[in-house]
Amino acid sequence: MNYKKPDDSKVRAKKHLGQHFLKDLNIAQRIVDGLSGHGGYDRVLEIGPGMGVLTQFLLPKNSFTTHVIEIDTESVAYLEKHYPDLSPRIIAGDFLKFNPGDYFSDKFAIIGNFPYNISSQIFFRALEIRDRIPEIVCMLQKEVAQRIASPPGNKDYGILSVLLQAFYDIDYLVSVPPGAFDPPPKVQSGVIRLRRNAVAALECDEKLFFRVVKTAFNQRRKTLRNALKPVGEIPDHPLLNKRAEQLSVQDFVTLTLLAQNTQAAN
Repeated sequence: MNYKKPDDSKVRAKKHLGQHFLKDLNIAQRIVDGLSGHGGYDRVLEIGPGMGVLTQFLLPKNSFTTHVIEIDTESVAYLEKHYPDLSPRIIAGDFLKFNPGDYFSDKFAIIGNFPYNISSQIFFRALEIRDRIPEIVCMLQKEVAQRIASPPGNKDYGILSVLLQAFYDIDYLVSVPPGAFDPPPKVQSGVIRLRRNAVAALECDEKLFFRVVKTAFNQRRKTLRNALKPVGEIPDHPLLNKRAEQLSVQDFVTLTLLAQNTQAAN
C-alpha cells in the first residue's frame, strides 16, 4: 500500500473543533505501531480521523478491524470518498456522546490525534467505559501528555495523572514538533499509550475518590490537611501533612477510605 498525505481537495481545519491535521507519515506510522494488542481486542476506534492520515496505516492491519468516529461532516465526506471500504464503519458523531454498545459487542481500543481543546473530556469519557477499553494510543498537547504519564513527586503530576493511573499503566512514547501538522499548533505534542491494569474496582467509593483527588489538586500548594477541608472531616493521618503531588494512587485511596469511614460513622 502506498501511504500518502491528504490530496489537494483537503478538508479545511476548523478552529472551533481544535483541528490540526497530522501530515508527517513517519509519526503516523509510529502512533499506529504503538498499539500492542493489550487486552485481546479485535476492534479499534479512531477518534477524529480528519483526512485519514492515521487511518491509512490502521486499515491494512489484520489483527483488528478499524472503525472511526468523526464529528466534522466535511471530514466524513472526505473519508467516504477516499476510503470507500471504510464507509460502513464511519460513525458520524461525537465521541463524548458515544454509546459503545450501539457499535461494539466486546472490548475495543482507542487511537487518535485528539483535539487538544477536548482531550481531557475524552479521557473522562473513556474512564466511564474503561472496562470496554483495554488500550488507548493518542497524541495530544505535550504538556498534557507528560502530566498524564508523570509519576508522583513532580509538578507535572495532577488530577488526570491520578485518575488515569488508577486504572491504566501509562507510557510516554514520542514528542512531536508543530511542523508535523497542518496548520501547525502553537505547542509541542506528545504521544502516550495507556494499557488497562488489573484493578477491577477501587477499594473505596469511586465518586468520593474522584472528589478527593480533584479537591486536593485544586489547592495543590497547600498541605492536604488544609486542601481537603471541603471534603469534610478526615481523621489525622501522616498523609495529610503532604501536598497532592506527593501522593500515589494508593495514598489517595487511603485518604478516601478515611473520609468514607468518617462520613459513614456520622
